[in-house]
Amino acid sequence: MAPLRGWAPCGQRLKAKVPFGHWNTSTFVAALRQDRVEAPWFIDGPINGERFRLYVEKVLCPTLKPGDIVILDNLGSHKGKAVRQAIRAVGARLLFLPKYSPDLNPI
Repeated sequence: MAPLRGWAPCGQRLKAKVPFGHWNTSTFVAALRQDRVEAPWFIDGPINGERFRLYVEKVLCPTLKPGDIVILDNLGSHKGKAVRQAIRAVGARLLFLPKYSPDLNPI
């Protein structure tokens, strides 16, 4: 995202350039434990429900132990039925953060 505003000395016009071109999206997903980052996953492109399900099943679930708690925000791709089932199938609990609570989401 390019900034829409900037600063210049009083009485002078701001002269700045914004890069122009085609943008590529990269996504990094990881689990955060009390003492480490676990199950990192990097993909080219944006996240969606299918990709997040794949991450949970192939990357996250193998690192979970019975009794672990998985806390997710309210992104739509986090709430899929297959995602919930995969996490619960390994014996982990699933909790969702309250809406509009970025202060509770350290990632």
